[in-house]
Amino acid sequence: MTDVQGEGAPSTCLVTGAPVAVIDIGSNSVRLVVYERLTRSPTPIFNEKASCGLGREVATTGQLNAEAVEKALTTLRRFRVLCDRMGVGRLFVLATAAARDASNGPEFVKACADICRTEVELLSGKREAQLSALGVLSGVHRANGLVGDLGGGSLELADLHGHRIGSGVTFPLGGLALQDTSGRSLKKAEKIVKDTLAKEPHLEHLKGRTFYAVGGTWRAVARLHMFQRGYPLHVMHGYVIPAKEALEFVRLVRRVPIETLSRIDTVSAMRRPLLAYGAVVLENIIRIGKPSSIYISAQGVREGLLYELLGDEEQQADPLITATAELNEIRSRSPRHGWELIEWTDRFMASSGIDENLEEKRLRHAACLLADIGWRAHPDYRGEQSLNLIAHAAFIGLDHPGRAFLALAIYYRHMGLVDEDLSPRIRELVSARLLDRARILGAAMRVGYILSAAMPGTLPISPLTVTRGKLVLQLKGELAPLGNDRLLNRLRALARQIGREPMLVTE
Repeated sequence: MTDVQGEGAPSTCLVTGAPVAVIDIGSNSVRLVVYERLTRSPTPIFNEKASCGLGREVATTGQLNAEAVEKALTTLRRFRVLCDRMGVGRLFVLATAAARDASNGPEFVKACADICRTEVELLSGKREAQLSALGVLSGVHRANGLVGDLGGGSLELADLHGHRIGSGVTFPLGGLALQDTSGRSLKKAEKIVKDTLAKEPHLEHLKGRTFYAVGGTWRAVARLHMFQRGYPLHVMHGYVIPAKEALEFVRLVRRVPIETLSRIDTVSAMRRPLLAYGAVVLENIIRIGKPSSIYISAQGVREGLLYELLGDEEQQADPLITATAELNEIRSRSPRHGWELIEWTDRFMASSGIDENLEEKRLRHAACLLADIGWRAHPDYRGEQSLNLIAHAAFIGLDHPGRAFLALAIYYRHMGLVDEDLSPRIRELVSARLLDRARILGAAMRVGYILSAAMPGTLPISPLTVTRGKLVLQLKGELAPLGNDRLLNRLRALARQIGREPMLVTE
């Protein structure tokens, strides 16, 4: 086992620098992703792919198809110009299964390097598995399970427990490879997958744990599942399907003609022929490994590479706190006020007697950093716009219930503890406990913001605590005139949420 990195205190500094880009030359597609900069929570500013099908027929002919090669090289020429125009400081180019398995792969890789004007890293199967696991590690808070990355040419597996990654393995079970070796027979493909995975040691340790699914085909299957069930949040990263439900769904995808599936229009026409093969692989992983759930990760090889480039301190940082700190810095009236709000609510929660676990505390801190990012909107729409921005933001290190908690807390902070104009679907994503915490935090923020006018310096000298069974807000000296009826009304609303009597103390 390799110890990647221990967990440490969140980093609050913003990383500056030129954009960084990764080109992933895969068996099915060639993709360019340009990130704003190299940071613990990288934000894509450009993302484009071309379906080139490099891995088609490699398993039987042993060579990359000439037409696919030309299409890929043409795509790379465009990507290189785009990188130049965007001022990319560092470009990384990765090539995977098709290029490493084909006899004319070295010639193709050299042509890619000439066009991109940089070295192309030809990933071994183990290296690809490691980078995929690093990508999941970078984007999932306290991951524990098995990472599976399904591409067009291969399947990579690697065990992940906290910050420790086991040795990876690779199999020629990608969608294009299976389509090729099975002669487009799904029945033959199923036998190939079953025989290959039947005694795989990695699957023996999956029982009761999470399977982290990486790759475009599995994301397409999950997207189909998401739209069929009318799920309210269209964010793929962190979408979780119970294993039993996932097994039933992939069997449906494998069994019926793809074009007859409900909401198949949500999947691109180029991807549809591979859905059944991806379903067969996932079905066997679930059947053999018996995981508890399937977690869809949008973080994979590219993000794993960027994570690997970070220093030790940056790797230890919490990506959610890093991302929310950046938004706080960019969009809040006073970024320092967000950090003061964290300490102010820390003291309130510690005195309140309200049970709060470490994950709930982490989410509360993130919400405090997001509390003022919607202030430029019209007052009537600050709650709605903040909710939509947070619910659909490119956050990592966050599951969907946590994402909904952040959105709801900030909605309540702006709109008050009313639900009439709030979609009931977003509330369905959180437990009753988490919804209660969102309402309490929203009510506390409403007190904090009317008290401080979103400016720093006031909250640290105006403690809000539960003392002798009462909710007490202290305003001393020159702050005493701040204690008007409007502030007291908001204090009463918070007191009702926690079952305490409010008291405004002025000196």
